[in-house]
Amino acid sequence: MIDSPATSPISPIGHSSLSKALSNSIGAHRKLFLAEGVVLIVLGILAVLAPFVAGLAATLFIGSLFLLAGISGLLFSYQSRPTPGFWWGILSSVIALLAGLLFLWNPVGGLLTLTFVLIGYFLVDGVLTILLGFDHRHELTEGWQWIVGGGVIDLILAVIVISGLPGTALWAVGLLVGVDLAFGGATMIGVAMAARKPVA
Repeated sequence: MIDSPATSPISPIGHSSLSKALSNSIGAHRKLFLAEGVVLIVLGILAVLAPFVAGLAATLFIGSLFLLAGISGLLFSYQSRPTPGFWWGILSSVIALLAGLLFLWNPVGGLLTLTFVLIGYFLVDGVLTILLGFDHRHELTEGWQWIVGGGVIDLILAVIVISGLPGTALWAVGLLVGVDLAFGGATMIGVAMAARKPVA
């Protein structure tokens, strides 16, 4: 059965209705978008003011997650030892356990590892955010530029950190997370402000 133009998912009329519904939905919940944006900006400012402390906190938190993942993985693998892939599960759990112990034992050294991870994250996230912004340019006539701007900022931050290694590892994690949170909050506020008027 061939869809009619009014119901076809690729028809211009359907796309227009979807755009209006999305814009109106954001407008109806704009206070939540604004509140989330403000919270992200505050958290970002706190991380920027104390980047080394924020970086250590992130390292300890991630190390704890690896440690818990390794312990739970060993317990699960041991209880399911007749199943295929038993030794692979044990090996994976041991690696997670060792990574967690290393992060917790030497959090300052772990900052260097996290710095490389964050560089990769910001590079990938920046490109994807830019593509997302261009994809939303039809739904958010004004707000899509904010999304693209956030992606560009991610790419700029990644280049700055790469150019200053290894010294930047001491403050890069906390600072980059703080700046990214702040710009993420600004993006949320910009989108909320752009959707303040319902689409007829």
